[in-house]
Amino acid sequence: MYFYEPSQGHGLPHDPLNAIVGPRPIGWISSQDAQGKRNLAPYSFFNCFNYRPPIIGFASSGWKDSVQNIMETKQFVWNLTTQDLAVAMNETSATLPHGEDEFIRAGLTAAPSRLVSAPRVAESPVNFECRLSQCIQLTAADGAAIDTWLVLGEVVGIHIDESLLEEGIYQTARAKPVLRAGGPSAYYTIDEAHRFDLIRPDARR
Repeated sequence: MYFYEPSQGHGLPHDPLNAIVGPRPIGWISSQDAQGKRNLAPYSFFNCFNYRPPIIGFASSGWKDSVQNIMETKQFVWNLTTQDLAVAMNETSATLPHGEDEFIRAGLTAAPSRLVSAPRVAESPVNFECRLSQCIQLTAADGAAIDTWLVLGEVVGIHIDESLLEEGIYQTARAKPVLRAGGPSAYYTIDEAHRFDLIRPDARR
């Protein structure tokens, strides 16, 4: 079995951490600053952290425009990245001058949200409107501060394309979500053919 200590380097062509902890949903975050300038950026480290109230979060390596905007307005939107939107999502990962609009660069439509000021991606079939819950600077085990910021937000409004609902049940595979894998460019999606079901032990009683 291959073993390494991350602090000493992995000794491989590419850091395997992202590939092992994956594939992961993409944190495609739209925000705007106090003056209304929009920002749209994808984050590799993203997930849901609580059910009631629903809380989602993403980690930003460095204090980027998304974090600054969210700290100013206390609001943001998460947009589902689907296979049809993968190229546009990737385009929004480009490093642009502050204030340059990623919506325009990627040819996307900024739609108004219902409960927050941040816009949502109109082409995305699912959007979560969020209010800032916490912004936490991560620390190493020895207490040293890391230039990575975990942004947590309570989901206060959810938009779902009705074509993804069947008898009231959200059809995950039908949306063809894009998931981040390892390496510099690897992504995955899912399909119904690879679905399987497990019943929790407590539910069998």
